[in-house]
Amino acid sequence: MTAAAARVLELLRERGQTLGAAESLTGGLVLAALTDVPGSSDVVRGGVVSYATEVKVGVLGVPAAVVDTVGVVSRECAEAMASGVRGVVGADWGLATTGVAGPGPADGHAAGTVHIAVVGPRESWGAHRVLHLDGSRAQVRDATVEAVLDLLRKTVEAPLSVPSDNVGDRSSRGEAKEG
Repeated sequence: MTAAAARVLELLRERGQTLGAAESLTGGLVLAALTDVPGSSDVVRGGVVSYATEVKVGVLGVPAAVVDTVGVVSRECAEAMASGVRGVVGADWGLATTGVAGPGPADGHAAGTVHIAVVGPRESWGAHRVLHLDGSRAQVRDATVEAVLDLLRKTVEAPLSVPSDNVGDRSSRGEAKEG
């Protein structure tokens, strides 16, 4: 994870941009991966571990209607979390992880169902991916960290040439299975 985190930090540092993370199932692992890289403090602004739905709504600004209609394991929730953390920590980029790490299902979703999102300095700079990961709870969480860092890297590298929503987003249309 250190190589992926270092690459993302390098890209953002080159652009003079910062990031924040809103994490649910990863419980701080994304920020831990990023802050393991020496010099990360010039890019990483901070984050919110929003394990509880009330934190997603009250701190990150996820609309209650999203929670009530599609739930917290959803594209809409992940995107709202990523957008919300940008404001909370004052960052250019926000990323988010939400889903079910396991060992069993939750809220009608199988273990390994994960939504990740990235939102950039302009609303057109963003991406989402849904993952269907296999493995233990730890493997699902680690794979989620890798996936969200990869999504951020791809989004930062090509923000003007790729439409919002489609940056590496094959799996949200059911065409790919991560794991």
